[in-house]
Amino acid sequence: MPIAACWQRPSLHRVVAIPQAFSDWIEATSGARLLKRSPVGGGCIHSAWRLTLADGQELFAKTNRAELLPVLEAEAQGLEALARAIEQGQSSLRVPRPCGLGLAGGEAVLLLNWLELGTPTDPAQAWEALGAGLAQLHRGSLIGHDGRFGWERDNFIGSGPQANRWGETWGAFFAEQRLRPQLSWAADSGHALPGAEALLERVPLWLAEHPAEPSLVHGDLWSGNAALLQGGGGAIFDPAVYRGDREVDLAMAQLFGGFPRSFFNGYEREWPLEAGHQRRVELYNLYHLLNHANLFGGGYWQQSAASITALLHTWP
Repeated sequence: MPIAACWQRPSLHRVVAIPQAFSDWIEATSGARLLKRSPVGGGCIHSAWRLTLADGQELFAKTNRAELLPVLEAEAQGLEALARAIEQGQSSLRVPRPCGLGLAGGEAVLLLNWLELGTPTDPAQAWEALGAGLAQLHRGSLIGHDGRFGWERDNFIGSGPQANRWGETWGAFFAEQRLRPQLSWAADSGHALPGAEALLERVPLWLAEHPAEPSLVHGDLWSGNAALLQGGGGAIFDPAVYRGDREVDLAMAQLFGGFPRSFFNGYEREWPLEAGHQRRVELYNLYHLLNHANLFGGGYWQQSAASITALLHTWP
């Protein structure tokens, strides 16, 4: 099961008792009294809620234990960064905007504007527009960048830690900040994978000739972290942002069920991918397989081991 926390999926709109500390925090943060809190289905890490306020606002809230506030802080920062890149790239893509973050009693809370998900009249066209919007975001995020790969803070890939120390070259960054921490985590838990060191030595060489640019990437773009909007257009959410090769988002979009073909068509029409991009898909998605193995175990260990073996046999 993909690890990322999910977004506004259909719910029973069941009203539940509201803790007073939560109600007070919402009123202090939003300026309006909370009338109703209904659970939203689909959350994989946090509890998710649809909030109805006395001034007519509909908001979305994620809650969890107080010690997980840093996870929500990283998500809020990522959403704000994506919003800036959308503006720079003049993209039609939507992301939820943070409008509150803090502790309500013993709970960490992230408050976002509500996005009404749904099925537009022409879903294929909408997915194509979503793909084009992602390309515009990636391209827009390159405005003013300093050429480095990484991010200003470590963050999270689902509930797992994600290292983001700045690096000058993409191949070294991907080997040292993406694959090595996951492989070390695996070894420390008694799951040392054959070929791990050979893989880490070769990855920078494999990627040396690839002209990757440090786009702002979503970082966790499986199909559960994007959706079409009821009124048209598309949105992405639950990011694990950093500056990296834009192809990592397109690679993960093929994992865990994948996105429809129209999404990829829209992206490539807006900004074609570099030659050899399909060859890099398995390498980039190994990161997510390893993260799932470390978090959930099971068949993800076999998939990760098989991927390493395949990569070592198919790349020079």
